[in-house]
Amino acid sequence: MLLRRFARPLLATSFVYDGVQAALHPAEHTAAAREGATLATDRLGVKPLSDAQLTLCVRAHGVATALAGVLLGLGKAPRTAALALAALTVPLAVVNEPFTTKGAERQARATKFVRNLGAVGAALIAGVDTEGRPGVAWRVSHARQAAAKATARSARKAEKKLGDVAS
Repeated sequence: MLLRRFARPLLATSFVYDGVQAALHPAEHTAAAREGATLATDRLGVKPLSDAQLTLCVRAHGVATALAGVLLGLGKAPRTAALALAALTVPLAVVNEPFTTKGAERQARATKFVRNLGAVGAALIAGVDTEGRPGVAWRVSHARQAAAKATARSARKAEKKLGDVAS
């Protein structure tokens, strides 16, 4: 459909831009990433990440986001790319949750949080778009029904042959 040819690249631009910015300028993102990494390492009971490790994680996340965005924009494996983008955006929404802060920082975090939630939703919608073709669930169900019919047909033929041999 013509709409997909425009909508996917438009959706992808935000992800590509954010990913490239994170990869090229990780210092802008490491403060928020530090909070999320500290929370994760405390819960897992492992030692905290060093600044170099955290910067590498931010850059890797940025590259993965930009790459998935480019794939979505170009229409190459769009469902996989969109679902990857949704999965890559969830940690950003968690890190930017505004419920534990107050004042001006809360407003800034709320804006980022809502934007990230919208991005996750848009990516999920793009990820389940089958472009009018049957989805995996339908294909599995259809294959299962066809296999059951073929098995029943074979069983009837075998019974008939056994009946002819016995007579």
